[in-house]
Amino acid sequence: RPGKKKTYHKNHTMNDIVQTFGRKKSSIAVAQCQKGKGLMKVNGVPIELIQPQILQYKLFEPILLLGKDKYAQVDIRIRVRGGGQVSQIYAIRQAISKALVAYYQKCKYPNTQITSFSLSLFFIVLKLKKKKRKISMM
Repeated sequence: RPGKKKTYHKNHTMNDIVQTFGRKKSSIAVAQCQKGKGLMKVNGVPIELIQPQILQYKLFEPILLLGKDKYAQVDIRIRVRGGGQVSQIYAIRQAISKALVAYYQKCKYPNTQITSFSLSLFFIVLKLKKKKRKISMM
């Protein structure tokens, strides 16, 4: 209907929600980020209960890198499918970091470049880790 705003979840409109994706091999994770209380769920399960436990630290890397205060104001819901456990973890991690940066750019601070800097810092860290891995293998 013309003139009527689309509503998505409860009192949120489509303008309040950011949807991003992350990929690794054949795994695809889609993250929805909206204003909330700091909840993070993957396929309906809290992020703290994701298995394998050894790779949970990889999921928390973007949270630890940017700080928990950035995540306390948003809810992130992630759907992931395809691939194995490890590639799903990496796809989730990428989707989380992209979702938070996109949310702050779109909804909170549309005219600043602080969040772009945070994202570039995150990818620089990832590149350094890959280089370090290649050097140690030789």
